[in-house]
Amino acid sequence: MLILLLGTGVYLTIKLRFLPLRNLFYAFSLLWKNRKSKKEGDISPFSALMTAMAATVGTGNIAGVAAALFIGGPGAIFWMWITALVGMATKYSEAVLAVKYREVDDEGCHVG
Repeated sequence: MLILLLGTGVYLTIKLRFLPLRNLFYAFSLLWKNRKSKKEGDISPFSALMTAMAATVGTGNIAGVAAALFIGGPGAIFWMWITALVGMATKYSEAVLAVKYREVDDEGCHVG
């Protein structure tokens, strides 16, 4: 299973021509634009990122990092960085497909 996940990540990274890495600085520049909400009900890009990260990173992931550092030592950080670089393309593809195939219900809300 691990080989399938890493292989898919490497494949997507190469096919996307390292898109998540190439646009990293652009993404950070968008993050700091419009920090204040202009209208009631709007959220800033920073708030949207923090909400998405809270949904993605759970307490299990935080405990897993602590356990990896305790058991594997500093070398675990290197391998976490490598898998994070590969995982960026997988997460990017997942988000693009979610937006592409979402539907609008009768009330005008996006679902799916």
